[in-house]
Amino acid sequence: MEKSLIIIKPDGVERKLIGEIIGRYEKKGFRIIAAKMLHPERSILEMHYAEHIDKPYFAELIRYMAEGYLMVMAIEGENVIEIIRLMNGHKDPKQALPGTIRGDFAHSITKNIIHASDSPKTAAREIQIWFPELTSPKNLNISM
Repeated sequence: MEKSLIIIKPDGVERKLIGEIIGRYEKKGFRIIAAKMLHPERSILEMHYAEHIDKPYFAELIRYMAEGYLMVMAIEGENVIEIIRLMNGHKDPKQALPGTIRGDFAHSITKNIIHASDSPKTAAREIQIWFPELTSPKNLNISM
């Protein structure tokens, strides 16, 4: 079973979309193996988005992600990374198709409701950051 990290961003939490989003993933047959709601520290966000540190939008992204609560989940299922990214839709809501999470709910590229891992390698790194208890050799079963 493949795993992915999902983050419902502050705008999604504030707009009370958690149940809607989780419901879509569960109806698709994916299983939530860990979940927590938290107001993250900047350090964990900087670690999570480390590959973007030299980008001009990095500071704005960290500020936005730290402004409220997040719902963070590890989800597993067959082809979960690719399918969830399709379900989420394009990161630019003007390009996201209706019926996708971003197509139905997002308003801006930064405040675009949801984050999902983009590869098995990224999923392993992100899950280790947010759910270190899942990454012991016995619990880690991520397809590479």
